[in-house]
Amino acid sequence: MSEFEKKRVETEFKDFTKRNFEKPRRCKNLEQIRFYVRELSTKIEELKHRFNYVPKSAYLLLSEYNSLQNKMVFADFKSTYHG
Repeated sequence: MSEFEKKRVETEFKDFTKRNFEKPRRCKNLEQIRFYVRELSTKIEELKHRFNYVPKSAYLLLSEYNSLQNKMVFADFKSTYHG
């Protein structure tokens, strides 16, 4: 894949996430984050299949959502069991 094609995929991915996702720091709902993790994972698999290339920004965004999800789950666990 040429550098031009990689840039095109990166730009399309960036546009897709701007249209369809909240920034991780703006998410307050665990179900919303879980939805984004599923959707982003699906998009990553689609990019792998179609282009054999996934922008690093996709993995970074997925990591941010996963981190936030883990923090929320832990906070919920603490409030439930340390009550």
